[in-house]
Amino acid sequence: MSTQEKKEIREILISRIIKSEDLNHHGTLFAGRMAEWLVEACLISTIDLLRKPEDIVCARIHGMNFHKSSTTGDIIEIKSRIAHLGEKSLTVDAKVFVNGKDDTPSVTGMVTFVTVDKKGIPYAHGMTLSPGYIEENRLIYLAALEARKHR
Repeated sequence: MSTQEKKEIREILISRIIKSEDLNHHGTLFAGRMAEWLVEACLISTIDLLRKPEDIVCARIHGMNFHKSSTTGDIIEIKSRIAHLGEKSLTVDAKVFVNGKDDTPSVTGMVTFVTVDKKGIPYAHGMTLSPGYIEENRLIYLAALEARKHR
């Protein structure tokens, strides 16, 4: 039995309010701030699964796509979920929704993390996704496989 069959893989939800200091020169959410929040949400998904924050490092942001803009006073919800587990890596999918009004994400992205020891050497985390989890999350699993091809 794999480790995550013993532990449920949960979707993580983080809410943020956009303030004036989060805006760019166009008056919309600054991409750098969104990247910070997106990576943080994805990191929380890996910590929730592994419970070893000291062993997790960000290896790659596969992309962050903006579909709609956000501005001051908007409340965004970032939903992150494990999309793929490699031998030493974890790829996490994130979707951002604005003001809870729309089912279409305003921002999407994926981030891969690697498990490392105290010397910074990658190690196998020993986890795999169950076939049921993969089937239930097929779209993000396939998207993660595609994103990982372009390392």
